[in-house]
Amino acid sequence: EREFERVGGRDTLAVDVRLIAATHRDLKQEVEAGRFREDLYYRINVFPIELPPLRARREDIPLLVEHFVAKHAAKLNKFVTMIPASAMQALCRYDWPGNIRELENVIERAMILTTGSSLELTPNALAFAPERQPVAQPLSSSAQTLEEVERHYLQTVLEQCQWVINGPKGAAEIAGLHPNTLRHRLQKLGLSRPE
Repeated sequence: EREFERVGGRDTLAVDVRLIAATHRDLKQEVEAGRFREDLYYRINVFPIELPPLRARREDIPLLVEHFVAKHAAKLNKFVTMIPASAMQALCRYDWPGNIRELENVIERAMILTTGSSLELTPNALAFAPERQPVAQPLSSSAQTLEEVERHYLQTVLEQCQWVINGPKGAAEIAGLHPNTLRHRLQKLGLSRPE
């Protein structure tokens, strides 16, 4: 209605605005699942614009790369005139789970590291995406207790250090423990230097 009242106010104010809302979720599904208010969905769903993810429109990647290189070259006061074909191929093959924001971050990072006139895309530039968490596997009947794991770990560290506890490269430093704490743990676990 292009009118509203301030909370606690008495006057009706007229406005001429357009509301633009963006989401990566399917709001119709969210409404059906009860996670989004249906009345709000119908108020904001006047002119929906659906934009496919970057991985579904790989032909846009070269133009976006050129745009971001120019943008960050100006910002960083660098003169980058060439994007190697190998770098562009790697950028076009990547799936971009973070879409355009991720692409811009990768280009900005590359621009910061570039020293010459050719964009330098490091080999691990596309390897910083969050790793998928592995699905937890059920424990086997031969699973070790925490105490057994600790005993095995400390014994391995001590053997590598030839049972030296204190000092640089001693077992306490490697295990990240105070020497007295390590001695206490060894006593509790029944570990002692073989004769």
